[in-house]
Amino acid sequence: MTFTVIKKSDQNRARMGIIDTPRGRIETPIFMPVGTVGSVKALTSDDLKHCGAQIILGNTYHLYLRPGCEVLSHMGGLHEFIRWDRPMLTDSGGFQFFSLAKLAKFTEDGVAFQSHIDGSRHFFSPEKAVEIQTILGSDIMMSLDWCMGYPATVDQAETALEKTTAWAQKGYDYWQAQGAPNKLFGIVQGGMFKDLRTRSADQLMQIDFPGFAIGGLSVGEPTDLMYEMADHTLPLLPADKPRYIMGVGTPENLVELTAMGCDMFDCVMPSRNARNGKLFTSRGDINIPNARFKFDIRPIDETCACYTCRNYTRAYLRHLYKSRELLAYRLNTIHNLYYYLDLMAKMRQAISADTFDAFKRQFYDTRAAGT
Repeated sequence: MTFTVIKKSDQNRARMGIIDTPRGRIETPIFMPVGTVGSVKALTSDDLKHCGAQIILGNTYHLYLRPGCEVLSHMGGLHEFIRWDRPMLTDSGGFQFFSLAKLAKFTEDGVAFQSHIDGSRHFFSPEKAVEIQTILGSDIMMSLDWCMGYPATVDQAETALEKTTAWAQKGYDYWQAQGAPNKLFGIVQGGMFKDLRTRSADQLMQIDFPGFAIGGLSVGEPTDLMYEMADHTLPLLPADKPRYIMGVGTPENLVELTAMGCDMFDCVMPSRNARNGKLFTSRGDINIPNARFKFDIRPIDETCACYTCRNYTRAYLRHLYKSRELLAYRLNTIHNLYYYLDLMAKMRQAISADTFDAFKRQFYDTRAAGT
């Protein structure tokens, strides 16, 4: 894997780059649809390609539990199993241990946990997290980290930081010893404390990771605080390596954080909201079950070129959703992911043309106009 910065904005810290992998090229900044258990819910691989997906994300914790490493190894890895021939990133399970905290116990050597499926007991060490992701065969894998919620004390954040650094070194050493072809990223922690974020970034940069992520954001903190932490941390990371903010977020988040210099994003928001009837448009968000769309012959977004908008009306989509037809979830998800990935493409164009500030103003003005 190589990363090349093609263009830096002359108006802010936004940048456009290319990540080259054996399975294809990723143009950054990029959004990665989340395929938790080997499926971006309701979509096929062809649907994802239509939406413009260059890379998707899989979940190590969930895939380890089901279908399990034995099945995935037998099937030749996750790419072959799900029939996806483009790049893929897998997380380490750290966020799942945070979100399923009642089932997990953090120790010096890793995380002991019970399966949320059947209660069986398991243990993830930093080495185990790398081993599982190597079996999955992802192009980019993540170090095991200790994710903190909000609020957290300084002592709690410092403990998580130190464990994350120690685990990063162990995982990196194991990865190097195995000679695995996929690339390992380190994850910066430190809670909502700038000095701890700085320390975490400094410690991780002593390890020669091919890329770096910022974890522990979008965990319940106010948006302004998330931006403050990201704005502080992103410039600390190497300029010649990809910078990834995990688990973020809204269209506005993507625009703001791209302007700060982030290259990669993931979030369940577009697909999860689609299944709940919330659709993103250039003129703001709509809730398709609303009665006002009962006779609406317009597409979701008249400026959108996705399959859903080219073929179906708001009235029909409302009918599908109210009738609980499975097609509603597919059509809604196609639109939301297309919107997100098209937004990223437009930001790449704006960076290339040095018009990002004008793009940003228009983005907010149009979103505020309403549907």
